[in-house]
Amino acid sequence: MLDAQLEMTDKVGYLLLKKGIIDAKILEDALQIKNEDQTKLKRNLAQILVQEFNFDHDTIFREVAVLYAFKELNVHPQDLSDERIEEIKKLLNSKGEEVKSMLLEHKILPFQHDRLREKLLLAAVDPTDRAIAKIAYTLNAKKYEVNFLRKKDYDKLIQIISPPENVFLKMIEDSTEELQVGQEEVTVDEEELDAEINKSALINIVEASLVEGVRKGASDIHIIPKSATRTEIHMRIDGKLQLWHAQENTLPEAVMAVIKDRSKGLDRFERERAQDGFIQREIDKHIIRFRVSVLPMVGTELRNKFESIVIRILDDRKVIKDLSKLGLVGYANKAFQKAINQPQGMIILTGPTGSGKSTTLIAALYQVINPTKNILTVEDPVEYVIEGARQLKIGHKMNFEQAIRAILRHDPDIVLVGEMRDKETAETAIKLANTGHLTFSTLHTNDASSAVSRLYKMGIEPFLIAYAINIIVAQRLIRKLCDKCKKKVTSFDPELIARTGVEIAEWSKFEIYEAVGCDHCNRTGYKGRMAIHEALYFTNEIRELVVRSGDEVDEEKIRRQAKADGTYNLRESGFEKVKQGLTSIQEVLAGTSDE
Repeated sequence: MLDAQLEMTDKVGYLLLKKGIIDAKILEDALQIKNEDQTKLKRNLAQILVQEFNFDHDTIFREVAVLYAFKELNVHPQDLSDERIEEIKKLLNSKGEEVKSMLLEHKILPFQHDRLREKLLLAAVDPTDRAIAKIAYTLNAKKYEVNFLRKKDYDKLIQIISPPENVFLKMIEDSTEELQVGQEEVTVDEEELDAEINKSALINIVEASLVEGVRKGASDIHIIPKSATRTEIHMRIDGKLQLWHAQENTLPEAVMAVIKDRSKGLDRFERERAQDGFIQREIDKHIIRFRVSVLPMVGTELRNKFESIVIRILDDRKVIKDLSKLGLVGYANKAFQKAINQPQGMIILTGPTGSGKSTTLIAALYQVINPTKNILTVEDPVEYVIEGARQLKIGHKMNFEQAIRAILRHDPDIVLVGEMRDKETAETAIKLANTGHLTFSTLHTNDASSAVSRLYKMGIEPFLIAYAINIIVAQRLIRKLCDKCKKKVTSFDPELIARTGVEIAEWSKFEIYEAVGCDHCNRTGYKGRMAIHEALYFTNEIRELVVRSGDEVDEEKIRRQAKADGTYNLRESGFEKVKQGLTSIQEVLAGTSDE
């Protein structure tokens, strides 16, 4: 009887409850909000669940689309031809800026016009939006059909068709003033700097760089003084620095002062020591945090006190919670899953700075987080907020080492130690793993077997290394080929193939691609990055080799045993991605060693 009443009251709620997408308590609360909304916003239940209860938009509205028989547009924006993109763009702009703004506000796209039937196909992320009829009328559509478009596809499509304008760049373009500075002063004049800084163009350049960095998917923004009147702004995109803007006729100190003034925790007048600060901005309706690092540097002219600034972009949308999206395959995936599902032991990620170690650890942590576990993290600095974990705050009253020692008294089940920097940290982390805790950490070494040697040289006892560690995973990030322009290799370069150590006959069995370059990938031939892995799972044989270490760890024996167990080294892992058509031989050779 209750089910029947509910179905009459709200069919969407009844369907979502039956499918187990929501529970009875959430449904009751959502219906109450809906009843209160009737005189104000008039939102339906699906809109309330997404806006008030943070349910995934596409999960909820796919069910709505099915219930009300809306077709779903299966669109992959990156696969659309230039002609289709131009057609959508033309339809979007056909009725002027006011109508375009209305379409964008409601996330509706005029997707296709069927001239034969005089029918307009509208793609909507919310096919139940009350504004659809008004929009169709405004577009002079005699007939129209509404299809459901997934929000994630809409977001990608709108970035191609109508990327949001960078208002700061527009202000720079609209400005007629030029930034110039005299050449005669011998020392930095603070009043002159103030005059420079107060020129809005300089502030706009800094703010524009933050917006562009986020939109371009950069990991870091580098601000580098080149001379007394030139400062360059570079962005690290897909692991490579690219020049974005060169500021001429302006004191580098003025550019640096603007950044310091707009950051928390930085002293504008300090130019001779390292500083760390942060910036927070709302960009495209998302809160983005920026970590700012300032270092004094030697310049070409003694009268200038040059500083280098690197701004790390911390975009929570890039946090991966699904382990399957990390690119772990075969033995590495099987071994990693086994290691993180043990009740205790240590999981170590190793690789250079910027190789995605923290991303992998956070994804692994999300697989084991649940309300019955006390999960503590010690990171310096904390980059991303991990839901379900208690992240300890490092400061001048509690440093990294003190926090690690204090953890043992805080009843942990799972611990994340950001980095094992020294013997004390490593020893405490390994003891945590050896006393019934699942422990995650990182180490800076070139491959998995050398991490064993590094711990040994730190002074950690061999038996602790052997029996505390579950797995060591070495990781690198390599660039993915651009899907728009990658080209199939028809003839192999013998010299290049010789460097791979694999015969041409073996490569010929697969469709191998190489980089070309187009507007989509900024002429680089590559778009995005992916991880490759080497997994050293601690089998009984590996443990025995470590325990028997004499004066030093025999890394070569460990490598041979790992290979016998089924692991690939980093280069071999990269070549597997080449065989799948995801990257090029040249990229793997450049990003890995031949050992």
